[in-house]
Amino acid sequence: MLDEAAALRISQSAVGRTLPDFGFRDSRHKAVRLADFRGKPLVVNFVYTACYHTCPLVVQTLARAVGMAQDALGADSFNVITIGFDARADTPSRMRAYAQQQGIDLPNWRFLSADAATIDALAAEIGFVFYPSTRGFDHLAQTTVVDPEGVIYRQIYGSDFGPQALVEPLKMMALGQSGSLVSVAGIVERVRLFCTVYDPNSERYRFDYSIFVGAIIGAASLAGVGIIVFRAWRRQKFAGRVQPR
Repeated sequence: MLDEAAALRISQSAVGRTLPDFGFRDSRHKAVRLADFRGKPLVVNFVYTACYHTCPLVVQTLARAVGMAQDALGADSFNVITIGFDARADTPSRMRAYAQQQGIDLPNWRFLSADAATIDALAAEIGFVFYPSTRGFDHLAQTTVVDPEGVIYRQIYGSDFGPQALVEPLKMMALGQSGSLVSVAGIVERVRLFCTVYDPNSERYRFDYSIFVGAIIGAASLAGVGIIVFRAWRRQKFAGRVQPR
């Protein structure tokens, strides 16, 4: 039986850990390594292809969130991998068929397979707990966000999470990337990201002009106050230098 409280503790203890460079095969039998995804945030999702209840729901929920994140942040701004953790059954061919069954055809999303030793080692490092059961496997519905350096940044739980749970950590990493203020294009991109917010009415992310306008008004107000204070200081300083006759 899966002890969810213990599984959550194990999962959370993995946050901040740097993932080793494990090797996989993608759905076309091509060799893939975790190091291949360094330089961009990486979203990691685990499934077993024989699952007919939780895993498909997680994948569909993730697909909606990934599509929204790609719209908001750019299709090439992060990568996604779905790993089959039933090593005996989740072959590259099965993973390819599974992706087709789930209708997944989004950029930079790959479905991967590995041997049992690699799956067990990766699960231990990433904090993913699973056990064989009468239904196949019991496991946490867990999605992991890894930063561009390969460090586990956030764990997302549940089979039906809101898209903000994925988009916001990706957005925070994009805003925090070093070197993004060295050019006009970098500054514009940071402003765009900062002002891109979730609209619950449309259930989409959009650029909120009010935040941009408010920031400009706030900056102008601060500049005006600064000018007034500076002029008052200048007058006081000048008056102090005038000697009475």
